[in-house]
Amino acid sequence: MSAPTPREHTEIDAIAERWLDTVVELRPELGTYIGRDTYPDRYADYSPQGHQELATKARQVKDELARATPRDNVDRVTVWDLQASLDEIADCYDAGLHLRDLNVIASPLQDIRMVYDLMPSQGEEDWTNIATRLKALPHAIAQYRQSLRTGIENGTVPARRQADTVAVQAARYGDPDGFFAVLVSDERLASSNLPGTLIQELRRNAQTAADAYRDIADFLRTELSPRAGETDGIGRENYALLSRTFLGAEIDLDETYEWGREELARMVEEQEVIARQIVDGGGVRAAIEFLEADQTRKLHGTEALRRWMQQVSDRAVADLADTHFEIPEQVRALECMIAPTQDGGIYYTGPSDDFSRPGQMWWSVPEGVTEFDTWRELTTVYHEGVPGHHLQIGQAVYNRRDLNAWRRLLAGTSGHSEGWALYAERLMADLGYLDDPADRIGMLDAQRMRAARVVLDLGVHLDKPNLDGTGKWTYEWALDFFRQHVNMDDEMIVFEVDRYFGWPGQAPSYKVGQRVWEEIRDETARRQGDEFDLKAFHTKALNLGGVRLDTLRAALNFTD
Repeated sequence: MSAPTPREHTEIDAIAERWLDTVVELRPELGTYIGRDTYPDRYADYSPQGHQELATKARQVKDELARATPRDNVDRVTVWDLQASLDEIADCYDAGLHLRDLNVIASPLQDIRMVYDLMPSQGEEDWTNIATRLKALPHAIAQYRQSLRTGIENGTVPARRQADTVAVQAARYGDPDGFFAVLVSDERLASSNLPGTLIQELRRNAQTAADAYRDIADFLRTELSPRAGETDGIGRENYALLSRTFLGAEIDLDETYEWGREELARMVEEQEVIARQIVDGGGVRAAIEFLEADQTRKLHGTEALRRWMQQVSDRAVADLADTHFEIPEQVRALECMIAPTQDGGIYYTGPSDDFSRPGQMWWSVPEGVTEFDTWRELTTVYHEGVPGHHLQIGQAVYNRRDLNAWRRLLAGTSGHSEGWALYAERLMADLGYLDDPADRIGMLDAQRMRAARVVLDLGVHLDKPNLDGTGKWTYEWALDFFRQHVNMDDEMIVFEVDRYFGWPGQAPSYKVGQRVWEEIRDETARRQGDEFDLKAFHTKALNLGGVRLDTLRAALNFTD
């Protein structure tokens, strides 16, 4: 497929790209993540002043955008999406959410560390950048601590549960054999041919970085935890703001809670039907026990896992290209990787803007885990790879003809991206890739978990009664509820529930986002009638790049 002819750059494109430059300058780690690594040796300012500067810049850009005139539909989409995104940055700042930004998976404490997972480490210049950023890390941690202290003074604090749990996580990063020690270990540096002085600098700075994490762990335990919130829920007003931020759409929270309960019941029923095909007369638990004992569906060791991921991904690309999707040649490259950490997550990182770094699927395998069930994880590969995140994000990066750099690299919401990934899982089932009952029950297992956390997340943060009417959604009740509906080891269940308690609105955006994607597809099919073409729908939707879900619906409506 030849590269598309570029569209003429507009005033609104220029505003959006200047905003991208501003974000990368103020949030250099985000620049590393999106492959626009202008400041590879710096950190964001995590102090209250740094957050205020970002909000002020957002308001200024919104004013500038309001004075500009859209030239075409591409501009109109940019204006809709960017204005709403800028509003949410300012609204979250005004709500003081940055002063309580602490959770077990996606707060500054994790972001400051995770940037090293994506930093190049091929030569002396790369390692010099790593050394310089390591040196800057203690200051970034100190600025973050300043925001949390300001929150303590204002009474805007995270829940005590998050402070205590993240303290353990931070201390682990700072262990003598923790992340920073591994980053500059003999094994990592053996073939680097770096000057001895640089190696010494790396190890000295890695030690100070580890010390900074131990220090913040002590702060969380001794200073924040005693003054943190007793209540886990964030409350309806803050939840509504965060839900809108993660989805890119306003929803009826109470209706969504009831829908989540209905969707969960539907998932349970569908799973029970499939389970009886695996174990005659058995239920879901019996079917899963049978599958977990099936050695023909197991992978042994992380290298076997990586090879299998790659094979599944390569086949999906080959099968779906030019049939149900238009997949450009550059987007067909997807690398499957074992992450250097052991946190238990599976995630995707997009290609750099010039595709010099391909899209990558990462598996962070917990320590001691050596066996993996293909029936359980097949749907995950489709979720993270093709037709999931890789196709979605890679297509946006490729579509330079229409999309400015902000639209390609930074725009979008969790509801759009994760909703698409769940849409992709169900689509692969509909296309016959999960017809094996074992693979299908694995997909349903994942979908059931996503439905369960819609109910749990909304239940906790909106202070709903629990489902058996015995009281509120306490932590212990939520753990028991989640144990009933997922098939994970208990350590992972605890981590997941801690995540939902500490990151309000994010987890439901997956399943709710899938709901919106399917609604938009079905609305388009009804509107177009016999002219509806699924491949054309996918192409048009993905060519928009990452957008808010309300923008997606409006854009597809007016571009029919």
